[in-house]
Amino acid sequence: MNSLTVRVARWSARHPWRAVVGWLVFVVLCLVAGSAVGNNSARTADYRVGEAGRAEAMAAEGHLERRSTEQVLISARSGSLDQRDEQDKRAAEGAARDLTARMRSLPEVEGVAAPLWSGDGRILMVEVTLKGEERDAKDKVDALVTQTTAVQKSHPRLLLEETGSPSISKGVDQQRSDDLALSEMITLPVTLVTLMVVFGSVVMAAVPLLLALSSIAAAVGLAMVASHLSPDAGIGTNVILMIGLAVGVDYTLFYLKREREERARAGGRLSTEALVELAAATSGRAVVVSGLAVVASTATLYLASDVIFSSLATGTIVVVLVAVASSLTALPALLAALGNRAERRALRRAERGKPPRRTRREDSQGSQGGQGSQGGRIWTALLRPAARHPLTTLCVSVLALLALVLPLAGLKITEMSRDTHSREIPAMRVYDRLNEAFPEQRVTHDIVVRADASRAQEVTGALRRLAELADADPLFTNDPRFTDGSRITDGSRIRTSADQRISVLRLKVPYLGNSPQAYDSLDHLRDDYLPATVGRVQGAEYGVSGDVARYADYPAHQNSKLPLVLGALLLVTFAMTVYAFRSVVLGLIGVALNVLSAAAALGLLLLVFQGTWAEGLLDFHSTGSIGSRVPLFLFVILFGLSMDYQVFVVSRIREAALAGVPTRQAVLDGIRTSASVVTSAAVVMTTVFVSFVFLHIIEMKQIGFVLAAAVLLDAFVVRVLILPSAMLLLGEATWWPSRTTRRKPTEPALPDRAAHNPPVADVR
Repeated sequence: MNSLTVRVARWSARHPWRAVVGWLVFVVLCLVAGSAVGNNSARTADYRVGEAGRAEAMAAEGHLERRSTEQVLISARSGSLDQRDEQDKRAAEGAARDLTARMRSLPEVEGVAAPLWSGDGRILMVEVTLKGEERDAKDKVDALVTQTTAVQKSHPRLLLEETGSPSISKGVDQQRSDDLALSEMITLPVTLVTLMVVFGSVVMAAVPLLLALSSIAAAVGLAMVASHLSPDAGIGTNVILMIGLAVGVDYTLFYLKREREERARAGGRLSTEALVELAAATSGRAVVVSGLAVVASTATLYLASDVIFSSLATGTIVVVLVAVASSLTALPALLAALGNRAERRALRRAERGKPPRRTRREDSQGSQGGQGSQGGRIWTALLRPAARHPLTTLCVSVLALLALVLPLAGLKITEMSRDTHSREIPAMRVYDRLNEAFPEQRVTHDIVVRADASRAQEVTGALRRLAELADADPLFTNDPRFTDGSRITDGSRIRTSADQRISVLRLKVPYLGNSPQAYDSLDHLRDDYLPATVGRVQGAEYGVSGDVARYADYPAHQNSKLPLVLGALLLVTFAMTVYAFRSVVLGLIGVALNVLSAAAALGLLLLVFQGTWAEGLLDFHSTGSIGSRVPLFLFVILFGLSMDYQVFVVSRIREAALAGVPTRQAVLDGIRTSASVVTSAAVVMTTVFVSFVFLHIIEMKQIGFVLAAAVLLDAFVVRVLILPSAMLLLGEATWWPSRTTRRKPTEPALPDRAAHNPPVADVR
């Protein structure tokens, strides 16, 4: 009872308003600090991985890096524009000249290419190249759109539409922001209703939700500060909202439910401060262990050496630590304030000669050890298979999950490219028109070569031979025109740096970036053409970059890091479980069950998203694959979140065993008494994750779905069927090598109401 958790709770309970005000000050300071330092967004260089990344770094060294471009399509507003019609041609080219002049006057623009007619002569394209690096380009789109709009007003008979990577990125960001607002509109009311069902009180239901929201606010500020150590990839806020609401409510729920159970069990013989200390010594410790487990498991994402996963890890770690802090400081203070208020009201009623007010829920909790009789009957029924036939229940449950794992044999991992974005984004619809009208412009490969300046001529000759090979290959565009209409000569596609050390050859492919043909063209370059040409130049370093190269190299990079991350994750999970329960057996069980539930959830994801049958149901267009970030994110986050249930449930079991209850009865009682909290926590987490299924971004849909499925499987299959069955079969061996459960049982007397330090079972 003198642990740090209890001491903090004791101080907060005795000084509730100081603690609450201190927490609010902390939240405000976090937001102020974050606003003061600003957010450090990841730069283009932070995303470089694999051969594509090395090639981009070489190109940047010679100041030949790819610039972001915007394309403006000029077509007829009604009917068809016809290049052969002199009037149409003059009107379109006049609009193009006006647009070119306006764009060139902008400080954000590096250059404007000559207008290019589509093959059918119906669309005229003007391509604008922006200054600066790719990651900053979306912030410059508004200036270009303003000029496009101005030209549109001057030429009402024509239709001017703008697209390009910057405007698409801006559209995706706006869609993500709108989706998050929708997610909050779904999640918050459902969470509040769930908590009201659990506690039967609006006030008590509001406590977890308000603490979770304040934790999210503080975490957003702290994450901005942390971004100066690990740059934000633009998804930090998404992760903080998703994980923060889930764990914030869960941690508060665990703590709050335990305080109410102890209050019902004490029957008025303990003071509010004593009850808070009891909750801190039990559920408070479980919250700390769970939080540390999530932090430790999530930290393994840093081993992936990827800015996106590092950003995910930073956001998760910050919000979990803040949620734990709120549960150990502000929550005890709020419970003490509400408890003291209830005691004062009860005292006033007693002075007026009225009996104390007790709700039916409180009566039920007192008689059922913290659970309603109906809930107790339901969970007794759910536990009956494990209690009566543990071996059969274990085998059937494990086989059912293994059946869900089987589809993983057909797992296809790809990088979700620009072509997978929602067509509700206006720039994406224009992008489709661009690809249709100018198929030769769809994909670009950049071949980058670095060699001594003395070999510049040799490198140029090798790149010319490579271009000839590509021109003869139907996978590449054989169009002898530049976008300015001039003819291509042998060396005109090759750019060389001022110091003659870096050369870049640009080749185009008439297929979409996510098509098999585009990937085949990359393979031809890397496996055949480059070794046969540039590969023969002594001392030359070379590589292929571009969108397709990025799409190919990113999953390969993740696959190379996967064994390291998963190995560290398994080790961390095992170590945290052994630390929490002093049991190697439970550590092994925890690792095995986490792997099983994560694999089953991933198999279920394949059944839904890798096929097409659920497209209408969940409003998505199947890519026939799973996003490259989804599996690793699932394993890491699920391993951390499942520790919530593992720690809370097994803590209750071990608590009973330490008090001398036989292991079999301790298992059944521990799961039964913690069932309502686990169910409520699972509902809250599932609601949060399911809300992400309504987002437009396909990878976020997949992450939301798989996490929701994993939580449900973990809560209702693993913790209700598999875990109790395994523990019942193992019996006392469950606790090996610990001998703490063999202590002589003690029955400490319940202290009187004035007590502030009641004895409890040692659950350390």
